[in-house]
Amino acid sequence: MDVFSNIWNHPKTSAAGLLIAVVSIASVLSQQGITLGGAGTGTVVTLVSAIASALLGLLAKDPGGAASPQGSQAKLGVWALIALLLPLPFVGGCSEATVAQNIVNWTPALQSAVATVDSTGALLAPADAPVFAAATVGFDAASNLMVAQAKAYLANPSASTLAQVQNQIVTLQQQVNAALLEAGRIMNPASQQHALATIQAVGTVVMAILALVQSVSSKSAVEQMAARATIKMAAVRPYLDGPRAAEIVAGHYEEPVVVARMQVAQVERSEARAGF
Repeated sequence: MDVFSNIWNHPKTSAAGLLIAVVSIASVLSQQGITLGGAGTGTVVTLVSAIASALLGLLAKDPGGAASPQGSQAKLGVWALIALLLPLPFVGGCSEATVAQNIVNWTPALQSAVATVDSTGALLAPADAPVFAAATVGFDAASNLMVAQAKAYLANPSASTLAQVQNQIVTLQQQVNAALLEAGRIMNPASQQHALATIQAVGTVVMAILALVQSVSSKSAVEQMAARATIKMAAVRPYLDGPRAAEIVAGHYEEPVVVARMQVAQVERSEARAGF
């Protein structure tokens, strides 16, 4: 009886939870190749997922009081794009320009995370600072190139600019993975904690961008990208902080952490299956 009472008393929360469940179930079905039939140029599963995401946008509202028209419009846009981090087929239905814009939208977070890396050495034990600096020495150049190529792709979402983004995101992802392994060898517990947290902040943004790049890449292109990724996710997983990654994603999209946790988990599984 309490269950039905809660549904009655909190209809919007219950509806949002149901829609999130629909998106999650559709993700699993799609990943298993279950389509439930065709719908236009897509499938019934992808259509249901898209509708559920749109309805989430209609339910979105800032807590406490009426939101401003600008705030409501921004929140609607965020919820409508919640699925962009999920490896769902309907992401492929978005235009390359839309995905390119979302990649560019992540670049300020990337630059901020790399700037934090540059200042972290001062927080580490004297013996650990050089190890950390050596592990992250390539972050500045690689991230700057990533930002430039993302903007070039936004300006011209062509096969050639996409290929540059594909190459650079894998390069940066591999640098992050290598840095995580090096930081994991730091013996001082406080230094190791600072180092891993700072590197993962960069890695979370890189993972988000990689997922977006995958969504507009062909199967063969993704296979080529994965082949270049010699340090696999399985090797660095012990050093990853899932809740922290979800907080970063939730903050970027201004969404509930529970949604971000699902996105992060889905992306990690998708990238592992793709060979990253």
